[in-house]
Amino acid sequence: MLPENIIHYPSPAKLNLDLRIIGKLPNGYHALESIFTLINLQDTICITPRHDTQIMLHTPTQGVAPDQDLTVRAAQALQPLASGSLKGADIWLDKQIPMGGGLGGGSSNAATVLMVLNKLWKCRCTMQQLLDIGLRLGADVPFFIFGQTAFARGVGEDLQPIEVPKQYYVLVRPDEHVATPKIFAHPDLPRNSPSNPNPSYQNLQPLRNDMQAVVLQNYPKVQAAFDILRQFGTPRMTGSGSCLFLPCDSEIQATQIQQKLPEDLQSWCVKNINPHPLFQLLSNT
Repeated sequence: MLPENIIHYPSPAKLNLDLRIIGKLPNGYHALESIFTLINLQDTICITPRHDTQIMLHTPTQGVAPDQDLTVRAAQALQPLASGSLKGADIWLDKQIPMGGGLGGGSSNAATVLMVLNKLWKCRCTMQQLLDIGLRLGADVPFFIFGQTAFARGVGEDLQPIEVPKQYYVLVRPDEHVATPKIFAHPDLPRNSPSNPNPSYQNLQPLRNDMQAVVLQNYPKVQAAFDILRQFGTPRMTGSGSCLFLPCDSEIQATQIQQKLPEDLQSWCVKNINPHPLFQLLSNT
């Protein structure tokens, strides 16, 4: 449970509206190109600075050791740059974004902690410094610090703004954990999509996810959820899965489709948001 008398900081999820594997980088990682957008499904974080140097997570996530939680690791990564007398932190986290679904919840939490503590600890880090710290924590963290709809290259760290339409989505989470390393290592994974030197939402049509076919072939529950959504349109997978989303023309349409889904299939009606809601909150505090 979050404290009521301190600021609640937003930590939104993301969708990969498009994801293509261009090849492999010299370090062995896959070279990706993707459209990232924030959505209004979010975790909430409370942070208060401490006069000692302890980083205390008061709401540990089940199955995750506190010292491995990305909120704690983000605070520890920034801590050497704290310039005032406040160099510790109490952290509370309300998790609403499901783990392991390709929605970037942990990465988003890390980004929110970095941006908030940069201010509370008077670190005075530039955006680029925070991006560099974020990349050491995870490939998706820089996007959440960048904080606007973006076309990403590399492992996800090379970001540029891109315009996408405002849209509602039906988002579903099959009850299945997709092992990302297994997907990246799969022999049938396509690794030769052509690069887009001048990307735009229009010239990337039709949007796709190069990991989707392999995930659907190997994870029956994801395939079953895909088949359910396919009755209403053309669903896509976000990231390496397992979550799927269906673009809709309106909130009404999204709500109507969601109401027709099986009760045992976790689902949300969401919309894309731009920019990160934390930007305005931090500028006003």
